[in-house]
Amino acid sequence: MSSQSGTTPDEIEFKMLDAKPLGTDSVLFELEDGATVKIRVNVERAGVATNYNNPDGSKHYNVQSSMMITIISPDRTYKLPKTAVNVRPMQRMSGKPYG
Repeated sequence: MSSQSGTTPDEIEFKMLDAKPLGTDSVLFELEDGATVKIRVNVERAGVATNYNNPDGSKHYNVQSSMMITIISPDRTYKLPKTAVNVRPMQRMSGKPYG
């Protein structure tokens, strides 16, 4: 179906494209206080238009990405509540090992 002007479609169809990093997918930054900021970028979906032509002949791409940010403290420690850690005393093995 076309828009009112009749020159462009109401929808643009895209062919899905696979994406892979050409190097690392992460960038690291060091902050003044010694903490590290790690930013990881991922291409969630990429596509090229199959029924839409730009006047100059170039392709029309649609790319959706996501970003994950991790802060690493200078002393590289973190805390979890005790309830999040499964703490059990070691159980003694009974019988012969590997048998």
